Amino acid sequence: MPGGAEVAIEIGTVRHIARLANLEFSEEEIQALSRQLNEILVHIEKLNILKIQDIEPTSHVSEVSHAFREDRVEPSLPVSVALVNAPESREGHFTVPKVIG
Repeated sequence: MPGGAEVAIEIGTVRHIARLANLEFSEEEIQALSRQLNEILVHIEKLNILKIQDIEPTSHVSEVSHAFREDRVEPSLPVSVALVNAPESREGHFTVPKVIG
């Protein structure tokens, strides 16, 4: 990893993590997970070589100007328009199947 040292997730480590997570895997699945986790580490290592010291942290990938706009009262959608595509409605409300006893 950093400094060129390679880190590999061994089969025993995968078995240990599976046991801690109370998961059961076949030997094929253990082998596949080990391979996949090692592939993830290779990708992370590629990210570790990037020079990011001068990049400022961000909370969004793009400029978001409306996220914290001021609240304002505006007219609502008329009930008849809101219900126009409803499969079923009653007394100005959406009708849905009962899902809780």
